[in-house]
Amino acid sequence: MKITVNAKKMQISQAFTEYAQKRLDTKLDKFFGEEADAKLMLTEQRGKIVLELTVRYDQMLYRAEQTAMDKNDALDAAIDKIIRQIRKNKTRLEKRLKENAFKQEFQDTVEEADITLIRSKKFKLRPMSVEEAILQMNMLGHNFFMFNNAATGATNVVYRREDEGYALLEPED
Repeated sequence: MKITVNAKKMQISQAFTEYAQKRLDTKLDKFFGEEADAKLMLTEQRGKIVLELTVRYDQMLYRAEQTAMDKNDALDAAIDKIIRQIRKNKTRLEKRLKENAFKQEFQDTVEEADITLIRSKKFKLRPMSVEEAILQMNMLGHNFFMFNNAATGATNVVYRREDEGYALLEPED
């Protein structure tokens, strides 16, 4: 597994990079092949470490974000969160993950949750700016909002992040 470690507003020691490599190899190698790409992003917010772990493998993204006082604790919790995501979706992921990934690890311990679509809604997408879409989302009291971006003509989604900021999802060309 290829690992990239980045940090914003803080320095990362070589010891942490080696620790991260060892932990990811130990915990996640049974699920992902060597062509997997893991990215760690660390930031410091209000005296705590926020760690984002993203693993890209076989056109799938696995992502976990964790906040802790110590970066090692945040890394361990993020790895555990990704393992829980894999465990929860075991049957759907078996075809995409490394062969024999589930042979011993989750033989009898998995209770997969059924995916039940509760509601489907259709609505007209009208062109608007990103700022207008955020305003509309806030007016509706939703956590996300889908719209046609007036600047690009593409369908986009804005959403409210846990840090109270906003994010924009745009399709790649």
